[in-house]
Amino acid sequence: MNAADTGELDAVRAEFTAPVASFRDPMFPGVTRCLPVPPPATLRGMLAAATGGRAEPVTLGMSAYAEGGGTDLETYHPISVDGVNPAVSGRVRAVKGGMTIRSRPFLAMLHVTVWIPDPDGTRVAAALRRPVWGLRLGRSQDMVYLRSVEAVRLSPAREAVVGYALAAVGGHADPAALTLRLSECVAPDRLTSRSGDYLWCAEGGRSQPVAGAYRDGDQAVWLHAVPA
Repeated sequence: MNAADTGELDAVRAEFTAPVASFRDPMFPGVTRCLPVPPPATLRGMLAAATGGRAEPVTLGMSAYAEGGGTDLETYHPISVDGVNPAVSGRVRAVKGGMTIRSRPFLAMLHVTVWIPDPDGTRVAAALRRPVWGLRLGRSQDMVYLRSVEAVRLSPAREAVVGYALAAVGGHADPAALTLRLSECVAPDRLTSRSGDYLWCAEGGRSQPVAGAYRDGDQAVWLHAVPA
């Protein structure tokens, strides 16, 4: 019996670690708040850096957690919108706040696992081994390291360990799950973007009934496609 007969999917599982990462929550404008996991759009952007494409709108599943976190101080240079300050390269005059320091929350020792079904999985896996551009998550200085990449087979699941998987709303009923609003994709020209709601367990979800999920070993995997 082949995979098509059982509903199984051939896929690639890639594991990453980032010593430091920060993902600004766009739901809080004017306030620097860090999301607890990278949005799917951020992961797709990282994959595009690996393949060298303008975008990678691939279907993917993900699991993510951080060992800790903290708050950094960053220097910001506001830009004058009226262009009346050419003497300082468009920056606002110092008396009007030409430089300001803000708190920037960050995650420490972030662990991310990504599942990508074939045929995209095999293509992306080859690119991850020899990426066109450096792999980053969040800010441009936040490097991410590829720990492993291997072929797996995902099986349809009725019960599995939720862990730190990013689940579809309604995918499980763990009472400790948080609902996160995350960016799913951003157009290459950055003029349009789409966001969606997801479930995520900060302490890791237990083994339980799941809906619309696959299983990699005992781990539940929800596959998220870019919305049309």
